[in-house]
Amino acid sequence: MDRSEKKEAGKQSSRNKASIRIAISAIMIALGVILSAYPGAIPIGPTKVFPFQHMINGIAGFLLGPFYAGGIALAIGILRIGIGTGTVFAIFGGVPGALVVGFVCRYLVKRPAISLIEPLGTAFGALISAFFVAPVIGAGPLPPFLGISAQWALFTIFFLMSSIPGSILGYLVLIALKRRGMLESMQN
Repeated sequence: MDRSEKKEAGKQSSRNKASIRIAISAIMIALGVILSAYPGAIPIGPTKVFPFQHMINGIAGFLLGPFYAGGIALAIGILRIGIGTGTVFAIFGGVPGALVVGFVCRYLVKRPAISLIEPLGTAFGALISAFFVAPVIGAGPLPPFLGISAQWALFTIFFLMSSIPGSILGYLVLIALKRRGMLESMQN
């Protein structure tokens, strides 16, 4: 094989990987939207708890990296808002968790168990929601509790009610894919 053939083969391989990532992203977005309608999200306070979003975040962050995972979470959040199965908090509760899993998998440790750290990003999303989003939508401030904003505490509880079971589901799916031997062929 001469240089030009190797270069062309490298380009083809890169295009194939990009196509696979886009296909997996589309499937995950569709899955997130379908699961938001059935079995659906659980309304709690101003949020709608949706563990499957966090499951998808953990899987996408592990398989595709931070930017695809963040894009998938953003797309699912926007589509959920559009069809009425989500609120504006779907974006701020989902995207940070996907980014955290993706960045940790990309730069630190590449193991399925890393999908279990998705709640850390979601807690950061709760902070964003409490201090920036809630006032914009007209939610009045709550009195401080133990020196922290009561809204942040509430949003953290609401978001973690969704994120912890979702990250566990994501981990279980990744383990199942690994046992089937499918994980290696799907990774970036």
